[in-house]
Amino acid sequence: MPVLWLWAGLGERGTNAPRRPSGYADFLALAFAGLCFTGDITLWHLSVVLTSVANSTLLVNLAPVFVALGSWLIFGERFSTTFLLGMVVAIAGSALLVGRDLALDTQNLSGDALALLAAAFYGGYILTVSRLRSRFSTPTIMVSSGAVTCVALLPITLLSRENLLATTVYGWAVLLGVALISHAGGQSLVTYALSSLPAAFSSVGLLLQPVAAATLAWALLGEALGIWQILGGVVVLFGIVLTHRGIGGGRTREEHLPVTERRPVDDGN
Repeated sequence: MPVLWLWAGLGERGTNAPRRPSGYADFLALAFAGLCFTGDITLWHLSVVLTSVANSTLLVNLAPVFVALGSWLIFGERFSTTFLLGMVVAIAGSALLVGRDLALDTQNLSGDALALLAAAFYGGYILTVSRLRSRFSTPTIMVSSGAVTCVALLPITLLSRENLLATTVYGWAVLLGVALISHAGGQSLVTYALSSLPAAFSSVGLLLQPVAAATLAWALLGEALGIWQILGGVVVLFGIVLTHRGIGGGRTREEHLPVTERRPVDDGN
């Protein structure tokens, strides 16, 4: 949060200062994004201890399905057959990546259900942020929604009876890596990208995460890549290419708005 606050403060300097939230509607929308992210983080971490990591990873990666469903039901967006086919192919590729470790066990159902619910929350987060990007800059959204997430996660963390602070240098290094690289860096880039990319396509593009994780584990940790993992990565990439080709096949209610109401906010970058 300090890094994001500093970024937001620097972005407000000069003549192109971004719009700041005002009124209940703005604060409620930003708070909703933070609560959706809270649900995603909480449920995913709970699911990992109740089911296999492979099951949890695969089910959380079903977020694109919820984004597409929400875009259709809430915003009236329609998708081309090519886009839908690409989404299915990309998800199938994710299944291949973790397929050998998937465990079908009735004892894991609670963990599987939590992971699936986490995907729904992340889908809600992506949809909300994609709409907020037409009004607010990336640092404004990250700071506002992040503050809500911090407040909401505090009682959940206290109830977990785990330490709030790391006890070793290695633990602090891991936390700083997650905070600065994954959240302040990665989530900010996702938010920035949503200013010019459809939410549904962006969520499918995020299926590159398990591909990148497997590649980094091979390059940095020496973990071997099996034939199924390599094939799964290729299938994910092919699915993303298909969705990119199919993103122009639908129309949304937003297309009927004046251009000035649809133009994304300039982050000043």
